[in-house]
Amino acid sequence: VFFLLHSFLCLFQVVQTALSETQDPKEVSVTVKAFKTMARKKAQESCVETELIFALAKTNYLAELEEFINGPNNAHIHQVGDCCYDEKMYGAAKLLYNNVSNFGCLASTLVHLGEYQASVDGARKANSTQTWKEVCFACVDGKEFHLAQMCGFHIAVRTDELEELINYYQLITMLEAALGLERAHMGMFTELAILYSKFKPQKMREHLELFWSRVNIPKALRAAEQAHLWAELVFLYDKYEEYDNAIITMMNHPTDAWKEGQFKDIITKVANVELYYRAIQFYLEFKPLLLNNLLMVLSPRLDHTRAVNYFSKVEQLPLVKPYLCSVQNHNNKSVNESLNNLFITEEDYQALRTSIDAYDNFDSISLAQCLEKHELIELRRIAAYLFKGNNQLCKVDTDAMQYASESKDTELAEELLQWFSQEKKRECFGACLFTCYDLLRPDVVLETAWRNNIMDFAMPYFIQVMKDYLTEVDKLDASESLRKEEQATETQPIVYGNFSVTSKNSLDEYLIL
Repeated sequence: VFFLLHSFLCLFQVVQTALSETQDPKEVSVTVKAFKTMARKKAQESCVETELIFALAKTNYLAELEEFINGPNNAHIHQVGDCCYDEKMYGAAKLLYNNVSNFGCLASTLVHLGEYQASVDGARKANSTQTWKEVCFACVDGKEFHLAQMCGFHIAVRTDELEELINYYQLITMLEAALGLERAHMGMFTELAILYSKFKPQKMREHLELFWSRVNIPKALRAAEQAHLWAELVFLYDKYEEYDNAIITMMNHPTDAWKEGQFKDIITKVANVELYYRAIQFYLEFKPLLLNNLLMVLSPRLDHTRAVNYFSKVEQLPLVKPYLCSVQNHNNKSVNESLNNLFITEEDYQALRTSIDAYDNFDSISLAQCLEKHELIELRRIAAYLFKGNNQLCKVDTDAMQYASESKDTELAEELLQWFSQEKKRECFGACLFTCYDLLRPDVVLETAWRNNIMDFAMPYFIQVMKDYLTEVDKLDASESLRKEEQATETQPIVYGNFSVTSKNSLDEYLIL
């Protein structure tokens, strides 16, 4: 320690003496160098040699410095190299780090000297992530992108370092080339997708289609949404099995994201059934001509009653007629009635007759009442057919009375009679009295005729009733008279001489005698 202190004091005195004699830095350096050399020879201490090396570096005697460190010495070369690096004496630091094979520090020094290729070689020898990052970023700053890409390969394979690399060096070509590396990981594929979303959106879809299974989909989803890449967003939602979000995105951004085949494929997988009806509304507004195609796909999952009610509300039932025909085999009441109404509107009586024969789940009475006053006779016949099938009234066609008679329903016949009287159809009233003669009760007929002042039209009926009743009474009277005569004949005695036979037993006794 004493010697080291003494050396410093001597060195200070030498420098002060040299400065008093001359102001030329070279002469001062020569003086100091001479003193250092002398001191090293007198005392071979590591501290002296270390100071001598630093002095050579400080005076920029790099050739002498290189010669000195290549020879035998006890100096702390690495320590001097760090001091030179801190003092930004990168030329000397380069020699010193190279001498002790500290390739990490050597690479850092070389980038400051602008020797980027050499720094990459040094980083390769050091094989340190931190060194690779430092050299890579320096190459980026120095516009040496090819070398930066080479360094980036070694950083990109480390998941924890990739984000920092991307934030500093957003080079797509580097990541594209790095995907082929053996140690390529999910982060690389994900970050490349994010870079595509920012700088090359046209390439993102192709990248996702190739490598979606190796991409961190939540991160890629956020990037696609921020970049407004709706088609790519739908693709990722589909692969991530978020089908509801995929459908919502397509409906919200149809120009960019909607594709018919993809939409129909995904809509069947959604969990929220309300999306079915939102999709129907979307198609009705955006692609009405393709609505039936969608309905065919959704038909196994739809509530047909709800769907029909919606189309009826928006007055679009004719548009979805193919869908209604395809699901009529379920014999749904709403579907049947909607189709029947369409057939009536189109006056397609054959299709209507086929429909009501094949599918009976509809309000036949309401339909019959709707048809009974129709202008087309064929539809009125269908109304009569419906009334007959239900044993109900047909108040327009002439077959009504016949159908009421065939029903064998007294109340039905009397209801028809009441209707004729109320509608002032007196001729029909009179005809109905005879057509449904066996079903009508005379007291009801009398009351109805009297209330509606049509006794004249009811009189033939009452004449017939009176005749029938008198005929029945006469028959009963004749039958009663005959019965009495038979009884009288059975009780009259038979006389054989003086013996009277009043019964068979008496006759048998007489024969025995």
